[in-house]
Amino acid sequence: MSTMLKDNHSRAQNSSFKKLLFALTGIFGFCFAVFFAANAFFKSGFLYSAAITFGVTFYHFAIRLIIGCITDKVFREKTDPNSKWFSQNKFEHKIYKKLNVHKWKKFVPTYDPDQFNLEYHSFEEIARSMCSAEICHELIMLFALFPVLLIIPFGSPAVFIITSVLSSAIDLIFVIIQRYNRPRILRLIKRKA
Repeated sequence: MSTMLKDNHSRAQNSSFKKLLFALTGIFGFCFAVFFAANAFFKSGFLYSAAITFGVTFYHFAIRLIIGCITDKVFREKTDPNSKWFSQNKFEHKIYKKLNVHKWKKFVPTYDPDQFNLEYHSFEEIARSMCSAEICHELIMLFALFPVLLIIPFGSPAVFIITSVLSSAIDLIFVIIQRYNRPRILRLIKRKA
């Protein structure tokens, strides 16, 4: 009974986190449209800055949802957790130890916790989900830097640089967690074999 309650609680958290991401994306998109339209009529420095800020923030939220959907469909079943790209380097373990990843990783939200749940998936499936999640966050880090190119036509370098760097840093946290956890799953797969 308690397992069922925990499962329902996990699913409720999962659902509410997804809803929050979609809601925030919609809110930032709406605010961008409003300030963009208002600036077109009133030509104000404040409205212009607000439109850029909301537009860039909308972009960062939207790419997370879009890239997440694409990588989940394209990569999850096709990744090889034992490939060189996904292998943890020797120096990484030392870095993760200094960063105390094991202490804070549990506080980082997961978009879809069911993908990493042993009640629903085998160790092999979870390892592939970890690879897919890593690819997703690496791509988001790359796409998060694209708005910096908009400094030339729009100005406001602070907005583009700060949001791009912060966005990439946030996704680096998720990459670190996947790279930290995956070797443990791979060891369990070897023991099982």
